[in-house]
Amino acid sequence: MKNDKGIKQKGVALLAMSFAFGVLAACGSNNGNVPSAETTTQPSSSAPAENTTEPSKEAVPVEITVWDKPAPDASTKVVTEELQAKFDAAYPHIKVIHQDETQTPEKFLAAVAGGEQPDVFRPSFPKMQEYVQAGIVADITDLINGSPDKDRFIDGAFNMATRDGKIYGVPLSMYSTGVYYNKKLFENAGITSLPTTWDEFAATAKTVQEKNPGTIGFDILGMDWGDWHFEYYVWQAGGDLTELQPDGTVKLTFTSEATVKALQYYKDLKWTHKVVQSNVLQSYEENNKDFYSGKSAMILGASDSYNTFVGQGMDPGEIGFMPYPVGPASVGPSQVGGSFWAISPSSSPEERQAAFEYIMFMSSKESFETRLQFNKDNGLGINPFTVVKDVDLSNYVEGMPADFLSAIRKAAETQQLEYYLKSSLSPYVVKPIQKVLLDKNADPLAELKAAEQLAQKEIIDKYNEDILSKSSK
Repeated sequence: MKNDKGIKQKGVALLAMSFAFGVLAACGSNNGNVPSAETTTQPSSSAPAENTTEPSKEAVPVEITVWDKPAPDASTKVVTEELQAKFDAAYPHIKVIHQDETQTPEKFLAAVAGGEQPDVFRPSFPKMQEYVQAGIVADITDLINGSPDKDRFIDGAFNMATRDGKIYGVPLSMYSTGVYYNKKLFENAGITSLPTTWDEFAATAKTVQEKNPGTIGFDILGMDWGDWHFEYYVWQAGGDLTELQPDGTVKLTFTSEATVKALQYYKDLKWTHKVVQSNVLQSYEENNKDFYSGKSAMILGASDSYNTFVGQGMDPGEIGFMPYPVGPASVGPSQVGGSFWAISPSSSPEERQAAFEYIMFMSSKESFETRLQFNKDNGLGINPFTVVKDVDLSNYVEGMPADFLSAIRKAAETQQLEYYLKSSLSPYVVKPIQKVLLDKNADPLAELKAAEQLAQKEIIDKYNEDILSKSSK
């Protein structure tokens, strides 16, 4: 293919080393119904995918390579190939070479290092951030700004692909997190205003619990994935659990004021307000069961958790969703995930234009609706959240409350990615969380300090040493 002369080999080497530590792996995992690229842009084989841009009559033939060939056993293989064939018919001057869509970080970086980076690929939200920093995604600001389709995307859709005012990707799929609440339990408790602050959240949980005997105000996540939800509270307090330094090293912030405040709030929910379940270490699945069975009034979850609750028999009309109440920092960012379409910086101008035309064809209203209808017709899961405004998901997700999608979109306006090195550091963060939830005499700062010291010794020192060693070569 092409020789990536402009690629910063040092940046690629550092990224490859980072992947060995599992950098930000949780955003691409299935923890809590995190959708994959195959299931988040779901759309149908009945509606034709029309062109959003008309190819020039004098278009010069061009060939591009796209990493989107479905696996032989992929549930959406039929509809994917149907849309690809429609693109071929609409753009005969563009020859698309579809290659294996399996896009592990290791495989992608090997292709980059070997000068075989595809023209079009689909990085996850966190990987997009890393690839932009490494210089291995093209700046497509002019293409985006010149497209009539830019305004079709929801507010905030380009956030995780934007740096210094430049846009590097087109949104493909997205999920957002927030608070699910049981409308029936809220109504029984006479609650008419949703909580917007930590204090209001605790008071609401207490009221709904008291007015609905036998229920739980809020199911907290204290099991081995406990840091997954805890980090949201750290953000709400104005901090994060790690800080990525300019030289690529990582600084732990377990003992920052924000982290301590967040853990103290967890402790208060358990021991002062008494609004969480008795078994704080119960599984994630048990937490979900508490909610869809009507036992718990509130639970944290991703946008596609809606399918889990409805699939278990919960009345869609009882499912409410709201953005996170803000914490001491007066912010309540939502953890977001998903993926982007991206273009190689080594592609020629003609290849880049062809790649963009392919991406926008696959991002058209008709393409989205085609995949959605296919998923609906074949009983496949549908994420009740889409990156475009002009697709009515109520046509594909049965019984979804009218205010559900608007609440998800509102939550997604302020976005944040999971903390750096999460997959490696998770056990160290979980330990103090569990300690304060199980022992009312535990001191949040002391527990966080012990966890930070251990994580520094066992993970961070070696990680930073390797980073500095690589960067000096």
